Amino acid sequence: MVIGIYAPLPGRSLSFLVSRLQYAVPHWRRELKSALQRARERLSHARVDGVDWYWPAGERLPRDAPEQLVRLLAPFDPVVWDRRRFELFWGWAYRFEAYTPPAKRKLGYYALPLLWRDRMVGWGNVSVTGGQLRTEVGYVGARPPQDRVFRRELEAELDRMRAFLGL
Repeated sequence: MVIGIYAPLPGRSLSFLVSRLQYAVPHWRRELKSALQRARERLSHARVDGVDWYWPAGERLPRDAPEQLVRLLAPFDPVVWDRRRFELFWGWAYRFEAYTPPAKRKLGYYALPLLWRDRMVGWGNVSVTGGQLRTEVGYVGARPPQDRVFRRELEAELDRMRAFLGL
């Protein structure tokens, strides 16, 4: 079930998730090592740039073009929570900085990764001040995508955030 939610997973992340089961089902503690081995044998896998990746057997990648949507994702979203995988996928380090001293923050207090189509293009910090949504958006390449569809979809995502917050 876990691999179905989080796949594809680097081998280290798969091992980490299986090790966490010792807390959820402590009576399985002795069986976890063999369960991990069986999972690795059953799952589809490939080595890419020296990293072993795992996903459900028989699962195929979608061939459709990615949706023309912008999404601000929570720091613990299934796409985001595994920072190692995030960096391997998108080539930049995302860190949740709410517990980082303000002077050491790079992205902001509660930066939300910014997904455009099938790419993480930056992050957004969203807050409410005086009943108004305040946003600060940063981009990996220092500039937003130069596509008016992106600008329209970013505004649509901010409208969804306003509606969610009742603004």
